[in-house]
Amino acid sequence: MKFLFLVASLILFTTKEDCKKKKRNTNNNIAGCYKGRLEVKGGCMNYTISMTSLNFDTSLVMANWTDENTGKTYKNVFALNSRCTFPGNINAGDEFYFMIDSTSVQNCAVCLMYYPVPSKKLSIKVIPGPCQQ
Repeated sequence: MKFLFLVASLILFTTKEDCKKKKRNTNNNIAGCYKGRLEVKGGCMNYTISMTSLNFDTSLVMANWTDENTGKTYKNVFALNSRCTFPGNINAGDEFYFMIDSTSVQNCAVCLMYYPVPSKKLSIKVIPGPCQQ
């Protein structure tokens, strides 16, 4: 009976730890949570964000993109597509954590001034702290 209890406890403990590992990527982060940096804060919310997390789907970003106004080249960038919900207190150079949120409805007025951005766009939700449970 004790042996059976010991085996059941071991299986339960191992399964619980495996579940925790599956929820996290190799950065020890929750899957689907990323770290980024606001690279260019162009007018009218024409923002360029770089992915600074190590593990992400590279098809979501442009591997290299050059800002035609400054000539500066950025790596692993995308344009902000969630202009209505992006916090106004994040400035160029600031790092932040976010999750991709394609379900967000963006119904706000945004001016149409042109500033170059990468062709790949993502809707994101900024989260208050690091991507850890």
